Amino acid sequence: MTPSARALRTLVVPTFTLESGDVLHDVRQAYHLDGTLNMARDNLVLVFHALTGSPDAAGDWWPRVVGPGCALDTTRYAVLVPNLLGSCYGTTGPSDHPDERFPAVTPRDQARVAALLVESLGVSDVALVTGGSLGGMVSLEWTATFAGRTRATVALAAPAAHTAHAIAWNAVQRACLDAAGDAGLAIARQISMIAFRSEREFEARFGRSTAPDGRFAVESYLAHQGDKLSARFDAASYRTLLDAMDAHDLGRGRGGLSRALRALRGTVYAVGVPGDQLYSADVVRQWATLAGAEYRELQSSFGHDAFLLEHEQVGAILREALQVTAHADATRDVA
Repeated sequence: MTPSARALRTLVVPTFTLESGDVLHDVRQAYHLDGTLNMARDNLVLVFHALTGSPDAAGDWWPRVVGPGCALDTTRYAVLVPNLLGSCYGTTGPSDHPDERFPAVTPRDQARVAALLVESLGVSDVALVTGGSLGGMVSLEWTATFAGRTRATVALAAPAAHTAHAIAWNAVQRACLDAAGDAGLAIARQISMIAFRSEREFEARFGRSTAPDGRFAVESYLAHQGDKLSARFDAASYRTLLDAMDAHDLGRGRGGLSRALRALRGTVYAVGVPGDQLYSADVVRQWATLAGAEYRELQSSFGHDAFLLEHEQVGAILREALQVTAHADATRDVA
């Protein structure tokens, strides 16, 4: 099911206890590692993918962000991209238990499984953790859960707790899956694409133009996106990851959201997107203020998906975060 021809690496964890108390056995954590860990093992960058992303950031969805000479320069950094728990690109998920109920997972669970992978590489702390949307949520959970083990965090187009508006989008998608099962995945994807892209982009790109079959061009586009996802993704994994997004609340068990955000350590960047219909720039700016984080914006007509498409702007923010961290490390070494 992986969209990349590159061979995945896998760590097997004998047992893993979820936040819910459910226990998973023989958990596979699939991943890609691009670049080489240095002798000090202090050059690891951890990247978390979004809802339907794969662990192949360099070859699939961030090719101009991860690689030699890119912002996440694989000649300098070792870039680790795990497939999230519950997904279908090599890591344990519902497709491994088709006749059983797959337990609910949370972004906190996904970060904790990734921590076992990081530890297996002999790494005690990471130079940078980053991701967009669901990946941004997992990045925040990583930094909150493993305080002091992350020198910089860049969360793109992600809230500190899932909002009622975003839960509503997911509820409609789940209704599609309930009504039509695997066939409902294509419809759910069409719904999500409306949330992921902006009115401005749709109007400029499609307007009222029609396709050769007589449908509006935007209708054909949405149908194509639905068919593409159905061909490469698993409906049960999609539901599991929607549920994980809805479970996201950085303040759960940490004394509330404000307290959890104030406790974040290292350099933290919150990146919003004006025109994001899923997580507005205001939502991101608000948690940045509570956390005392650096706030940046991606200027784009794409809306929420800007973190996947505006490679130069994303790269500039990641470079800045790494430079700030490197300066802080150098200052500390001199002192």
